[in-house]
Amino acid sequence: MIDRQRLADLRATEEQRFADLHPRSSELASRARGPLLAGVPMPWMTRWPGAFPVFCASASGARLIDVDGLEYVDLCLGDTGAMTGHALPQVADAVARQAAAGITTMLPSADAVWVGEELGRRFGLPTWQLAMSATDANRFVLRFARHLTRRQRIAVMDWCYHGTVDETLAVLEDGRVVPRPGALGPQVDVAHTTAVVPFNDLDALDRRLAEGDVACLLMEPALTNIGIVLPDDGYLAGVREVTRRHGVLLVMDETHTLCAGPGGCTRAWDLEPDFVVVGKPIGGGVPSAAYGMTAEIADRLAGPMLGHEIDVAGVGGTLTANALSLAAIRATLSTCLRDEDFAVAVPLAERFADGVAGVIERHGLPWHVQRLGCRAEYWFCPPPRDGATAAASTDEELDGFLHLWSLNRGVLLAPFHNMALFSPFHTEADVDRHTEVFDQAVTALLA
Repeated sequence: MIDRQRLADLRATEEQRFADLHPRSSELASRARGPLLAGVPMPWMTRWPGAFPVFCASASGARLIDVDGLEYVDLCLGDTGAMTGHALPQVADAVARQAAAGITTMLPSADAVWVGEELGRRFGLPTWQLAMSATDANRFVLRFARHLTRRQRIAVMDWCYHGTVDETLAVLEDGRVVPRPGALGPQVDVAHTTAVVPFNDLDALDRRLAEGDVACLLMEPALTNIGIVLPDDGYLAGVREVTRRHGVLLVMDETHTLCAGPGGCTRAWDLEPDFVVVGKPIGGGVPSAAYGMTAEIADRLAGPMLGHEIDVAGVGGTLTANALSLAAIRATLSTCLRDEDFAVAVPLAERFADGVAGVIERHGLPWHVQRLGCRAEYWFCPPPRDGATAAASTDEELDGFLHLWSLNRGVLLAPFHNMALFSPFHTEADVDRHTEVFDQAVTALLA
Protein backbone atom coordinates (compact mmCIF):
# COMPACT_ATOMS: atom_id res chain seq x y z
CA MET A 1 0.00 0.00 0.00
CA ILE A 2 3.05 2.28 0.27
CA ASP A 3 4.16 4.30 -2.77
CA ARG A 4 7.94 3.97 -2.41
CA GLN A 5 8.70 6.95 -4.60
CA ARG A 6 6.43 9.14 -2.50
CA LEU A 7 8.10 7.73 0.62
CA ALA A 8 11.53 8.64 -0.79
CA ASP A 9 10.37 12.15 -1.73
CA LEU A 10 8.90 12.78 1.72
CA ARG A 11 12.06 11.46 3.36
CA ALA A 12 14.19 13.85 1.29
CA THR A 13 12.01 16.78 2.36
CA GLU A 14 12.29 15.75 6.00
CA GLU A 15 16.08 15.36 5.69
CA GLN A 16 16.35 18.94 4.51
CA ARG A 17 14.04 20.14 7.28
CA PHE A 18 16.18 18.26 9.79
CA ALA A 19 19.38 19.92 8.54
CA ASP A 20 17.77 23.37 8.62
CA LEU A 21 16.55 22.85 12.21
CA HIS A 22 19.88 21.64 13.62
CA PRO A 23 22.82 23.83 12.55
CA ARG A 24 24.66 23.51 15.87
CA SER A 25 24.32 19.72 15.92
CA SER A 26 25.57 19.68 12.34
CA GLU A 27 28.62 21.70 13.34
CA LEU A 28 29.42 19.40 16.28
CA ALA A 29 28.90 16.34 14.11
CA SER A 30 31.42 17.66 11.59
CA ARG A 31 33.98 18.23 14.35
CA ALA A 32 33.34 14.78 15.82
CA ARG A 33 34.15 12.88 12.63
CA GLY A 34 37.88 13.21 13.29
CA PRO A 35 38.38 12.39 16.98
CA LEU A 36 35.45 9.95 17.32
CA LEU A 37 35.06 6.71 15.36
CA ALA A 38 32.01 7.11 13.09
CA GLY A 39 31.65 10.60 14.57
CA VAL A 40 30.04 9.37 17.79
CA PRO A 41 31.32 8.19 21.18
CA MET A 42 29.33 4.92 20.92
CA PRO A 43 28.37 3.34 17.59
CA TRP A 44 24.67 2.81 18.33
CA MET A 45 24.29 6.60 18.17
CA THR A 46 24.59 6.39 14.38
CA ARG A 47 21.18 4.66 14.29
CA TRP A 48 19.23 7.91 14.78
CA PRO A 49 17.40 9.32 11.73
CA GLY A 50 18.89 12.29 9.95
CA ALA A 51 22.25 12.89 8.29
CA PHE A 52 23.92 13.40 11.67
CA PRO A 53 23.06 12.82 15.34
CA VAL A 54 21.18 15.38 17.39
CA PHE A 55 23.50 16.53 20.17
CA CYS A 56 21.82 16.72 23.56
CA ALA A 57 22.20 19.73 25.86
CA SER A 58 19.99 18.62 28.75
CA ALA A 59 17.24 16.22 29.74
CA SER A 60 14.78 16.36 32.61
CA GLY A 61 11.71 14.30 33.38
CA ALA A 62 10.13 13.44 30.03
CA ARG A 63 11.75 16.30 28.10
CA LEU A 64 15.01 16.63 26.18
CA ILE A 65 16.59 19.83 24.82
CA ASP A 66 19.21 19.72 22.09
CA VAL A 67 22.13 22.08 21.46
CA ASP A 68 19.99 24.08 19.02
CA GLY A 69 17.52 24.80 21.81
CA LEU A 70 14.78 22.53 20.43
CA GLU A 71 12.64 20.66 22.96
CA TYR A 72 11.34 17.13 22.51
CA VAL A 73 8.80 14.87 24.16
CA ASP A 74 11.20 12.02 24.92
CA LEU A 75 9.58 8.64 24.25
CA CYS A 76 13.00 6.97 23.99
CA LEU A 77 14.18 7.59 27.56
CA GLY A 78 17.70 6.44 26.78
CA ASP A 79 16.35 3.20 25.25
CA THR A 80 15.12 2.16 28.74
CA GLY A 81 18.19 3.44 30.60
CA ALA A 82 16.15 6.43 31.82
CA MET A 83 12.83 4.60 32.19
CA THR A 84 12.32 6.45 35.48
CA GLY A 85 12.59 9.83 33.72
CA HIS A 86 15.68 12.00 33.35
CA ALA A 87 17.64 13.91 36.00
CA LEU A 88 15.87 12.54 39.07
CA PRO A 89 16.62 14.93 41.95
CA GLN A 90 16.81 12.11 44.49
CA VAL A 91 19.39 10.26 42.39
CA ALA A 92 21.39 13.43 41.72
CA ASP A 93 21.45 14.18 45.45
CA ALA A 94 22.48 10.62 46.36
CA VAL A 95 25.22 10.59 43.72
CA ALA A 96 26.56 13.95 44.89
CA ARG A 97 26.66 12.81 48.54
CA GLN A 98 28.37 9.55 47.65
CA ALA A 99 30.84 11.18 45.27
CA ALA A 100 31.94 13.45 48.11
CA ALA A 101 32.30 10.41 50.38
CA GLY A 102 34.18 8.19 47.89
CA ILE A 103 33.13 6.66 44.60
CA THR A 104 34.80 3.26 44.61
CA THR A 105 36.69 1.38 47.32
CA MET A 106 36.19 -2.31 46.42
CA LEU A 107 34.54 -2.67 49.83
CA PRO A 108 30.81 -3.22 50.42
CA SER A 109 28.57 -0.37 51.54
CA ALA A 110 25.41 -0.32 53.63
CA ASP A 111 23.52 0.52 50.43
CA ALA A 112 24.51 -2.89 49.05
CA VAL A 113 22.58 -4.68 51.77
CA TRP A 114 19.50 -2.53 51.20
CA VAL A 115 19.67 -3.09 47.44
CA GLY A 116 19.93 -6.87 47.80
CA GLU A 117 16.95 -6.95 50.15
CA GLU A 118 14.84 -4.72 47.90
CA LEU A 119 15.60 -6.69 44.76
CA GLY A 120 14.72 -9.88 46.63
CA ARG A 121 11.40 -8.36 47.69
CA ARG A 122 10.58 -7.25 44.16
CA PHE A 123 11.55 -10.36 42.22
CA GLY A 124 11.15 -13.14 44.78
CA LEU A 125 14.73 -14.40 44.45
CA PRO A 126 16.64 -14.13 47.74
CA THR A 127 20.29 -13.71 46.75
CA TRP A 128 21.89 -11.08 44.50
CA GLN A 129 25.11 -9.81 42.98
CA LEU A 130 25.83 -6.51 41.25
CA ALA A 131 27.26 -5.70 37.84
CA MET A 132 27.94 -2.60 35.75
CA SER A 133 25.66 -3.58 32.86
CA ALA A 134 23.17 -6.28 31.94
CA THR A 135 25.73 -7.54 29.42
CA ASP A 136 28.16 -8.22 32.28
CA ALA A 137 25.43 -9.71 34.45
CA ASN A 138 24.38 -12.10 31.67
CA ARG A 139 27.98 -13.04 31.01
CA PHE A 140 28.53 -13.85 34.71
CA VAL A 141 25.31 -15.90 34.93
CA LEU A 142 26.30 -17.96 31.90
CA ARG A 143 29.58 -18.82 33.62
CA PHE A 144 27.72 -19.88 36.75
CA ALA A 145 25.33 -22.02 34.71
CA ARG A 146 28.14 -23.84 32.91
CA HIS A 147 29.95 -24.37 36.21
CA LEU A 148 26.86 -25.76 37.96
CA THR A 149 25.68 -28.07 35.19
CA ARG A 150 29.05 -29.09 33.74
CA ARG A 151 27.53 -28.42 30.32
CA GLN A 152 29.11 -26.02 27.84
CA ARG A 153 26.33 -24.91 25.54
CA ILE A 154 23.70 -22.26 26.28
CA ALA A 155 20.32 -21.74 24.61
CA VAL A 156 18.66 -18.49 23.52
CA MET A 157 15.60 -17.46 21.55
CA ASP A 158 15.88 -16.76 17.82
CA TRP A 159 16.45 -13.00 17.29
CA CYS A 160 16.89 -12.40 21.01
CA TYR A 161 19.02 -9.65 22.47
CA HIS A 162 20.96 -9.79 25.75
CA GLY A 163 23.59 -7.11 25.32
CA THR A 164 26.96 -7.78 23.72
CA VAL A 165 27.34 -11.32 25.06
CA ASP A 166 29.10 -13.33 22.35
CA GLU A 167 27.04 -16.49 22.80
CA THR A 168 23.75 -14.63 22.34
CA LEU A 169 24.52 -12.99 19.00
CA ALA A 170 23.13 -15.98 17.12
CA VAL A 171 20.07 -16.74 14.98
CA LEU A 172 18.62 -19.62 13.02
CA GLU A 173 19.11 -19.81 9.26
CA ASP A 174 17.52 -22.81 7.52
CA GLY A 175 17.71 -24.69 10.82
CA ARG A 176 21.39 -23.88 11.39
CA VAL A 177 22.83 -21.66 14.13
CA VAL A 178 24.70 -18.76 12.53
CA PRO A 179 25.99 -15.36 13.74
CA ARG A 180 23.35 -12.67 13.94
CA PRO A 181 23.54 -10.33 10.92
CA GLY A 182 25.79 -7.41 11.81
CA ALA A 183 27.76 -9.23 14.53
CA LEU A 184 31.41 -8.15 14.22
CA GLY A 185 34.30 -10.56 14.67
CA PRO A 186 32.72 -13.48 16.54
CA GLN A 187 35.37 -15.04 18.76
CA VAL A 188 34.25 -18.58 17.85
CA ASP A 189 31.59 -20.15 15.66
CA VAL A 190 28.35 -19.61 17.64
CA ALA A 191 27.17 -23.04 16.46
CA HIS A 192 29.71 -24.47 18.93
CA THR A 193 28.53 -22.40 21.90
CA THR A 194 24.84 -21.80 21.39
CA ALA A 195 21.55 -23.53 20.71
CA VAL A 196 18.83 -21.31 19.20
CA VAL A 197 15.10 -22.03 19.32
CA PRO A 198 12.09 -20.02 18.10
CA PHE A 199 10.06 -18.08 20.67
CA ASN A 200 6.59 -19.53 21.40
CA ASP A 201 7.60 -23.00 20.14
CA LEU A 202 7.63 -25.47 23.05
CA ASP A 203 8.10 -28.50 20.81
CA ALA A 204 11.28 -27.05 19.29
CA LEU A 205 12.57 -26.19 22.78
CA ASP A 206 11.81 -29.68 24.08
CA ARG A 207 13.56 -31.37 21.14
CA ARG A 208 16.67 -29.23 21.46
CA LEU A 209 17.06 -29.49 25.24
CA ALA A 210 16.56 -33.26 25.05
CA GLU A 211 20.03 -33.50 23.50
CA GLY A 212 21.40 -32.94 27.02
CA ASP A 213 24.20 -30.47 26.27
CA VAL A 214 22.57 -27.15 27.32
CA ALA A 215 23.49 -25.53 30.64
CA CYS A 216 20.84 -22.81 30.68
CA LEU A 217 18.17 -21.10 28.66
CA LEU A 218 18.65 -17.32 28.66
CA MET A 219 15.50 -15.53 27.53
CA GLU A 220 13.28 -12.51 27.94
CA PRO A 221 9.73 -13.27 29.15
CA ALA A 222 8.62 -11.31 26.07
CA LEU A 223 10.93 -10.45 23.19
CA THR A 224 11.62 -6.72 23.09
CA ASN A 225 14.66 -5.89 20.96
CA ILE A 226 13.14 -7.14 17.74
CA GLY A 227 9.93 -5.39 18.71
CA ILE A 228 7.54 -6.62 21.38
CA VAL A 229 6.62 -10.27 20.83
CA LEU A 230 4.35 -11.50 23.62
CA PRO A 231 4.27 -15.10 24.88
CA ASP A 232 1.32 -17.31 23.99
CA ASP A 233 -0.98 -18.31 26.84
CA GLY A 234 0.74 -21.07 28.83
CA TYR A 235 4.03 -20.74 26.95
CA LEU A 236 6.19 -19.58 29.87
CA ALA A 237 4.76 -22.24 32.18
CA GLY A 238 5.66 -24.76 29.49
CA VAL A 239 9.19 -23.35 29.24
CA ARG A 240 9.65 -23.83 32.98
CA GLU A 241 8.40 -27.43 32.80
CA VAL A 242 10.62 -28.29 29.84
CA THR A 243 13.76 -26.74 31.33
CA ARG A 244 13.26 -28.51 34.68
CA ARG A 245 12.64 -31.85 33.00
CA HIS A 246 15.93 -31.57 31.09
CA GLY A 247 17.99 -30.19 34.00
CA VAL A 248 18.47 -26.81 32.26
CA LEU A 249 18.70 -23.64 34.35
CA LEU A 250 16.24 -20.90 33.40
CA VAL A 251 17.54 -17.32 33.25
CA MET A 252 15.10 -14.44 32.75
CA ASP A 253 16.59 -11.19 31.45
CA GLU A 254 14.24 -8.48 32.72
CA THR A 255 16.32 -5.49 31.61
CA HIS A 256 13.66 -4.32 29.16
CA THR A 257 10.65 -6.23 30.50
CA LEU A 258 10.92 -4.35 33.79
CA CYS A 259 8.39 -2.16 32.00
CA ALA A 260 5.77 -4.72 33.10
CA GLY A 261 5.94 -3.63 36.74
CA PRO A 262 8.15 -3.24 39.85
CA GLY A 263 9.33 -6.86 39.64
CA GLY A 264 9.15 -7.18 35.88
CA CYS A 265 7.30 -10.09 34.30
CA THR A 266 8.76 -12.39 36.96
CA ARG A 267 6.48 -10.84 39.56
CA ALA A 268 3.63 -9.79 37.26
CA TRP A 269 3.27 -13.26 35.74
CA ASP A 270 4.39 -15.40 38.73
CA LEU A 271 7.39 -16.89 36.95
CA GLU A 272 9.89 -19.18 38.67
CA PRO A 273 13.33 -18.65 37.09
CA ASP A 274 16.60 -19.91 38.55
CA PHE A 275 18.28 -16.57 37.77
CA VAL A 276 16.98 -13.06 37.00
CA VAL A 277 19.05 -10.35 35.33
CA VAL A 278 18.05 -6.68 35.45
CA GLY A 279 20.03 -3.77 34.08
CA LYS A 280 19.75 -0.17 32.91
CA PRO A 281 16.68 1.28 34.66
CA ILE A 282 17.51 0.38 38.25
CA GLY A 283 20.23 3.06 38.61
CA GLY A 284 18.14 5.97 37.36
CA GLY A 285 20.61 6.42 34.49
CA VAL A 286 23.81 5.62 36.41
CA PRO A 287 25.50 2.48 34.96
CA SER A 288 24.39 -0.48 37.05
CA ALA A 289 22.86 -3.94 36.88
CA ALA A 290 22.13 -6.91 39.12
CA TYR A 291 21.44 -10.61 38.95
CA GLY A 292 19.52 -12.70 41.44
CA MET A 293 19.27 -16.43 42.10
CA THR A 294 17.35 -18.99 44.08
CA ALA A 295 18.51 -20.07 47.53
CA GLU A 296 19.50 -23.46 46.11
CA ILE A 297 21.69 -21.89 43.44
CA ALA A 298 23.27 -19.52 45.97
CA ASP A 299 24.09 -22.44 48.27
CA ARG A 300 25.75 -24.35 45.44
CA LEU A 301 27.83 -21.29 44.50
CA ALA A 302 28.92 -20.45 48.04
CA GLY A 303 32.13 -22.45 47.83
CA PRO A 304 33.49 -21.04 44.56
CA MET A 305 32.51 -17.48 45.53
CA LEU A 306 34.68 -17.71 48.64
CA GLY A 307 37.62 -19.25 46.78
CA HIS A 308 41.08 -17.74 46.81
CA GLU A 309 41.07 -17.27 43.03
CA ILE A 310 37.65 -15.65 42.68
CA ASP A 311 39.28 -12.49 41.26
CA VAL A 312 40.33 -14.41 38.14
CA ALA A 313 37.15 -16.49 37.84
CA GLY A 314 35.70 -14.33 35.06
CA VAL A 315 33.07 -12.85 37.38
CA GLY A 316 33.06 -9.29 38.73
CA GLY A 317 35.44 -6.39 38.15
CA THR A 318 37.24 -3.63 40.00
CA LEU A 319 34.46 -1.07 39.55
CA THR A 320 31.61 -3.56 39.89
CA ALA A 321 29.29 -2.71 42.81
CA ASN A 322 31.03 0.61 43.35
CA ALA A 323 29.54 2.82 46.04
CA LEU A 324 28.30 5.42 43.55
CA SER A 325 26.21 2.93 41.56
CA LEU A 326 24.79 1.39 44.70
CA ALA A 327 23.79 4.79 46.06
CA ALA A 328 22.05 5.50 42.75
CA ILE A 329 20.24 2.15 42.78
CA ARG A 330 19.02 2.69 46.33
CA ALA A 331 17.80 6.19 45.53
CA THR A 332 16.05 4.92 42.40
CA LEU A 333 14.36 1.84 43.84
CA SER A 334 13.26 3.63 47.02
CA THR A 335 11.46 6.36 45.06
CA CYS A 336 10.80 5.03 41.52
CA LEU A 337 9.67 1.98 39.57
CA ARG A 338 7.06 1.33 42.26
CA ASP A 339 3.44 0.26 41.89
CA GLU A 340 2.30 3.87 42.13
CA ASP A 341 4.70 4.89 39.35
CA PHE A 342 3.50 2.18 36.99
CA ALA A 343 -0.08 3.19 37.83
CA VAL A 344 0.70 6.45 36.01
CA ALA A 345 2.95 5.17 33.21
CA VAL A 346 1.00 2.10 32.09
CA PRO A 347 -2.26 3.97 31.31
CA LEU A 348 -0.21 6.38 29.19
CA ALA A 349 1.15 3.45 27.18
CA GLU A 350 -2.40 2.16 26.81
CA ARG A 351 -3.49 5.58 25.52
CA PHE A 352 -0.55 5.56 23.08
CA ALA A 353 -1.51 2.11 21.79
CA ASP A 354 -5.15 3.10 21.41
CA GLY A 355 -4.22 6.30 19.57
CA VAL A 356 -1.89 4.54 17.12
CA ALA A 357 -4.41 1.72 16.59
CA GLY A 358 -7.08 4.32 15.79
CA VAL A 359 -4.90 5.93 13.14
CA ILE A 360 -4.08 2.55 11.62
CA GLU A 361 -7.75 1.60 11.51
CA ARG A 362 -8.87 4.90 9.98
CA HIS A 363 -6.36 4.52 7.17
CA GLY A 364 -7.16 0.84 6.61
CA LEU A 365 -3.56 -0.29 7.06
CA PRO A 366 -2.52 -3.89 7.88
CA TRP A 367 -0.35 -2.60 10.72
CA HIS A 368 -0.51 -3.33 14.43
CA VAL A 369 0.49 -1.82 17.77
CA GLN A 370 1.79 -3.96 20.63
CA ARG A 371 2.16 -3.09 24.33
CA LEU A 372 3.90 -4.52 27.39
CA GLY A 373 3.36 -2.52 30.57
CA CYS A 374 4.56 1.05 30.00
CA ARG A 375 6.24 0.16 26.68
CA ALA A 376 4.52 0.14 23.28
CA GLU A 377 5.56 -0.31 19.65
CA TYR A 378 3.87 -0.37 16.29
CA TRP A 379 4.45 -2.86 13.49
CA PHE A 380 3.97 -2.73 9.73
CA CYS A 381 2.38 -6.20 9.84
CA PRO A 382 0.02 -8.28 12.00
CA PRO A 383 1.50 -9.18 15.43
CA PRO A 384 4.28 -11.78 15.02
CA ARG A 385 4.67 -14.78 17.35
CA ASP A 386 8.42 -15.24 16.98
CA GLY A 387 11.58 -13.28 16.37
CA ALA A 388 12.18 -14.40 12.80
CA THR A 389 8.76 -13.21 11.69
CA ALA A 390 9.34 -9.92 13.50
CA ALA A 391 12.73 -9.46 11.85
CA ALA A 392 11.30 -10.21 8.40
CA SER A 393 8.67 -7.48 8.88
CA THR A 394 11.26 -4.73 9.44
CA ASP A 395 10.92 -1.89 6.96
CA GLU A 396 13.94 0.35 7.44
CA GLU A 397 12.78 2.96 4.91
CA LEU A 398 9.40 3.34 6.60
CA ASP A 399 10.97 3.26 10.07
CA GLY A 400 13.42 5.99 9.14
CA PHE A 401 10.77 8.23 7.62
CA LEU A 402 8.38 7.97 10.59
CA HIS A 403 11.17 8.52 13.10
CA LEU A 404 12.49 11.56 11.24
CA TRP A 405 9.01 13.03 10.73
CA SER A 406 8.36 12.68 14.47
CA LEU A 407 11.75 14.08 15.49
CA ASN A 408 11.27 17.12 13.25
CA ARG A 409 8.02 17.80 15.11
CA GLY A 410 9.39 17.44 18.62
CA VAL A 411 8.67 13.77 19.38
CA LEU A 412 11.66 11.52 20.01
CA LEU A 413 11.18 7.78 19.45
CA ALA A 414 13.82 5.15 20.18
CA PRO A 415 16.10 4.69 17.15
CA PHE A 416 15.50 0.93 17.25
CA HIS A 417 12.11 -0.15 15.85
CA ASN A 418 9.16 2.08 16.74
CA MET A 419 9.36 1.93 20.51
CA ALA A 420 7.81 4.40 22.92
CA LEU A 421 8.40 4.22 26.66
CA PHE A 422 6.45 6.09 29.31
CA SER A 423 7.40 7.42 32.74
CA PRO A 424 5.38 9.17 35.45
CA PHE A 425 6.67 12.46 34.02
CA HIS A 426 4.78 12.04 30.75
CA THR A 427 1.29 13.44 30.28
CA GLU A 428 -1.77 12.61 28.22
CA ALA A 429 -0.94 15.68 26.12
CA ASP A 430 2.46 14.10 25.28
CA VAL A 431 0.71 10.94 24.12
CA ASP A 432 -1.83 12.86 22.08
CA ARG A 433 0.94 14.89 20.45
CA HIS A 434 2.52 11.68 19.17
CA THR A 435 -0.85 10.43 17.90
CA GLU A 436 -1.33 13.72 16.04
CA VAL A 437 2.16 13.59 14.52
CA PHE A 438 1.79 9.91 13.59
CA ASP A 439 -1.55 10.63 11.89
CA GLN A 440 -0.02 13.51 9.95
CA ALA A 441 2.83 11.30 8.74
CA VAL A 442 0.54 8.49 7.61
CA THR A 443 -1.83 10.96 5.91
CA ALA A 444 1.08 12.53 4.01
CA LEU A 445 2.39 9.13 3.04
CA LEU A 446 -0.94 7.88 1.67
CA ALA A 447 -2.07 11.14 0.06
